[in-house]
Amino acid sequence: MSASVPVTDRQDRPWEAMNSGVIRDPIDPSLLGHAEITPAGAFEAGSYASFTLVYTAGTFGIDDSGSLRVCFRFASDQGNPQFDDPSAANYCTVEASNGAVLQVRWDPKGNVRPWDRTLWIKVVKGFLQVGDTITIRFGVTDHGGPGMRLQTFCEDTFEFRVLVDPIATFNFQTLPVQPMISIVPGPAAKYAAVMPTLRRPGETFALKIKGEDKWGNPTDRCSGKLFLMAEGSIDGLPESVEMTEGVFGVTVPGLSVSAPGQAAVVVTDEAGIIVARTNPLIVEDRKLVHFWGDMHGQSEETIGTNSAFGYFAFARDKAWVDACGHQGNDFQITDAFWAELNRITAEFDKPDEFVALPGYEWSGNTALGGDRNVFYPTDDRLIRRSSHALIEDQTTAETDCFTARELFQAFADNDETDVVCYAHCGGRYADIGYAHDGRFEKSVEVHSSWGSFEWLLHDAIKFGYRVGVVCNSDGHKGRPGASYPGAGKFGAIGGLTCFNVPELNRDTLLDCMRKRRHYGTTGGDGGRMAITVEARFTHDVSLYHDDPKLFSDSKPVTTRTAMMGDIVHLPEGEMELEVSVDSNSPILKVDIFNGLDLVETIRPYGEDDLGARLRLHWEGAEYRGRFREVIWDGSAKVSDNGVTATTPINFFNPDKTLDHAGPTDISWKALTTGNFGGADVYLEDAQAGTLSVKTPLVSFEVPISEIGLDEQVFDASGDLPRFFKVSRLPAVNPHRSLRFTRSVALTSDGDNPVYIRVELEDGTRAWTSPIYLYR
Repeated sequence: MSASVPVTDRQDRPWEAMNSGVIRDPIDPSLLGHAEITPAGAFEAGSYASFTLVYTAGTFGIDDSGSLRVCFRFASDQGNPQFDDPSAANYCTVEASNGAVLQVRWDPKGNVRPWDRTLWIKVVKGFLQVGDTITIRFGVTDHGGPGMRLQTFCEDTFEFRVLVDPIATFNFQTLPVQPMISIVPGPAAKYAAVMPTLRRPGETFALKIKGEDKWGNPTDRCSGKLFLMAEGSIDGLPESVEMTEGVFGVTVPGLSVSAPGQAAVVVTDEAGIIVARTNPLIVEDRKLVHFWGDMHGQSEETIGTNSAFGYFAFARDKAWVDACGHQGNDFQITDAFWAELNRITAEFDKPDEFVALPGYEWSGNTALGGDRNVFYPTDDRLIRRSSHALIEDQTTAETDCFTARELFQAFADNDETDVVCYAHCGGRYADIGYAHDGRFEKSVEVHSSWGSFEWLLHDAIKFGYRVGVVCNSDGHKGRPGASYPGAGKFGAIGGLTCFNVPELNRDTLLDCMRKRRHYGTTGGDGGRMAITVEARFTHDVSLYHDDPKLFSDSKPVTTRTAMMGDIVHLPEGEMELEVSVDSNSPILKVDIFNGLDLVETIRPYGEDDLGARLRLHWEGAEYRGRFREVIWDGSAKVSDNGVTATTPINFFNPDKTLDHAGPTDISWKALTTGNFGGADVYLEDAQAGTLSVKTPLVSFEVPISEIGLDEQVFDASGDLPRFFKVSRLPAVNPHRSLRFTRSVALTSDGDNPVYIRVELEDGTRAWTSPIYLYR
């Protein structure tokens, strides 16, 4: 069986730039030849397989020094073809039917994005005539190799994109019919269950349950009964639900909680084993409630995976976020695709059900300001690009804004006061020292699939900006709202932002963005934690939503309370901070910050609760830009003691392992990209012996008896923080809720940006937008 699909059949979409590296098409595509792949069909994500791709030369053959390229998307994390070890994974062979000598190399940047991962085959002796073939075997198993490792995420149309330079002019053209397969989820490795985090008494809501394979893909390979047990009173909750093969997840609608309180659902299998626990639902009579969003990601029309339509469908139906935005690289968005993208967002946008927000990523080079997310309230707005780098039609190039300063000025000059922007760190990072305009740029993104970027918030505080905090995925794998890193260089799971709004629609969401009344988390199972941060004052204060430093007509409200994102002038009196955190994972700590200063760390347990469990923690980034990975491959050994068990923390990539090698030794393979990972180590004796740790950056030895509640930090900092920490935890931490009140001393000069950072036992973090207080 073989499969090849016409480019025109699959992508009969005039708005999509093909980006195949073609400047022009001097040869009729029907004369270029054709390619087929066997076997075809569906293959499990992350599995090993073998394929034979046969290219048959067309009318011109391929001349001496002509070439063939087989290209894969940037986002793909499949194994790289290799030609040296026949017994290893991803072994590849290439041969010509007529004996022509071929030169073969793999180049991850060998073609124009998004098709940049390139197998390059050059004819260096001889030539091909019409009908001659080049046969490429991917994942050869003849010598004991397991095959070719497929990408770890799903794609209906995974292309082996073939380009040909038959006349040796270095002008590669795309074959009109492309070989492709389908990549589908594996069996369920775990379950996930979600409810809202904050609702009013009597409001209806839904419980949603899904299975995920080991790579985080929602899967339809689930069957059997799951039992539901309420913690708290939930009206309408059935005793069980049935998971059905071929169906992605189960939704239980029409639930409600009649009185103020807290509730959650525990999900067990038929053996009574807990397989999932929902986030907590807080029920209070509040004006503002919670809705969750992932506002930043891309689809295959730019550098992501799967279509823009599928992107929003995944966010709504499989990730269960309430709001989503598509943020394609502007230099890749044609005018036709911009119109189509706006049509898609309008189709998905349903007030009170799901918000699809129009926008794009302004993708200027770092020296010109770096990446910014741009959001519009309507579907009819002008896209102001950083360039037309991958757009052949230059008709609208005069609207380009080459620098972030020009972008903000264009918004101001054209009275586009309803635009909302975020500063983003992806491949290019936002240099907010070079350019920032608080009239439009309302928040900084401190976490995404690229890693964690707390330094971006620190930059804003140093410059005196009043910005909020958001977390998103910037996902390229077609999974907005549930974006796992897979096996590639993305080191973190995608983040989520919780918006405090009275109801769900575009207007309320954008109003929340402008007022900074939101918080961000690093996503995952613990990502939908419920957080409330409120300030209470002993005297009347003036509260602003629009920064009075930027908006001369900003009108204050007199009050004695404020919440995250608010700007408060308090000429006299004191402030108390009231904090509540509720999660489905035990809480490790809450850090209170005033600007860059850590005011206090609050834990739900004390020294007397500590047990024979050590937390090893590694964290950091090498660099602000693309090449930020820090390798933490290492080992730990205890002497005069023993290791009874270990638990990995933030090991999202199954290829990165934590191994309990013996009674006293553990080892691991891990990387960070600004985020953190680690391991819990359970000891035979809580106090005896010595802990020794070795990593490429940090090595140390410390008596176990000296490891306590406070973290011991072993620093390897460079331009950005890189460090290893060790502390002691309770053997069991039951605290999933934490409430406290604290007085926070305020300085008389400048802003007091007061915010909290939460860390959960499962490795999830959250940051709230600061309350900006000034005397």
